[in-house]
Amino acid sequence: MSRPRLLLLLTGGTMLMVPPASGAAKRPLTLDEERTSRDLVAEVPSLARIADLDTRLLFHMDSANMQPADWVTIAREVHAQLASYDGIVIVHGTDTMAYTASALALLLGPLPKPVVLTGSQKPIVEVRTDARQNLIDAALVATLPVPEVCIASGSRALRGVRATKRDAWGFSAFDSPNLPPLVELGIGIEVAPHVATPRPLAAFDDRLEPRVLAVRVFPGLDPDLVRGAIRLGVRGLVLEAYGTGTLPNLGGSLIPALEEARERGVPVVVVSQCLRGFVDLGRYEGGAAAAAAGAISGGDMTVEAALAKMMIGLARHGAGDDLRAYFGASAVGERDA
Repeated sequence: MSRPRLLLLLTGGTMLMVPPASGAAKRPLTLDEERTSRDLVAEVPSLARIADLDTRLLFHMDSANMQPADWVTIAREVHAQLASYDGIVIVHGTDTMAYTASALALLLGPLPKPVVLTGSQKPIVEVRTDARQNLIDAALVATLPVPEVCIASGSRALRGVRATKRDAWGFSAFDSPNLPPLVELGIGIEVAPHVATPRPLAAFDDRLEPRVLAVRVFPGLDPDLVRGAIRLGVRGLVLEAYGTGTLPNLGGSLIPALEEARERGVPVVVVSQCLRGFVDLGRYEGGAAAAAAGAISGGDMTVEAALAKMMIGLARHGAGDDLRAYFGASAVGERDA
């Protein structure tokens, strides 16, 4: 049996950074200019026992600097290379990994093979780090029948479009609150039954509308600020509402702002601030008023997925009924159908 072939795409992140020199004044982690040009197998020899690896540098950045145009660059590279490999591993900073994973999943659509993002909370050059295990796990998952964009971290692989970063200091950095892991990497390796079935890769569509805003609702939020954003040219709005999608509709009511958004052709999607659960706009008066003003339920989507879906949906479907239908359905498992 032939050995698997994997492509390792490097974009930067903590895994490729270096800590301050011992005894030096405290300073931030910095990207290691040499690390990206070395074969990571030298740092993690076990990778060579998993697959034959090709390595390619796409970016050399802290993921806080990742922009929607960079998502398109990564997605285009994955789309171009996937036929030549059994899977692709993307090394990425953890801070915006869930945003990138959501965008890649929606840009690429259903997949024939795995695309696995991974990163770490500590650099790979440190003695005690999560980088080596995460990289090994990502490579293993990329050889399994898991044809999805996923995140490998903390001995699990999560559906990327369902994941969110939950911890800035622990090694179990990610969670998938409304969907169990796709793969559990314990003493054995367990692939979940809800993993997607492989499907042919569709033609690549790079359209994306980045002029989208996410607003977390809170007591005292001035509706004029939301209206001001709409008037300044926001093309789509994601509201992180209370609980099941409740919005203020008395003092500080956001409903007039939603009505103005509808008049100006700016779609509004409502997701929940709660990690678990889903939006039901008909459950309480504030949510029902939002629905009457044209708001779209985001179901149980994460805010990362809702933002990516808004950007991609606006570019592909416009701001009308087709976008509403796009949000109401599950394209790559980002919400309950």
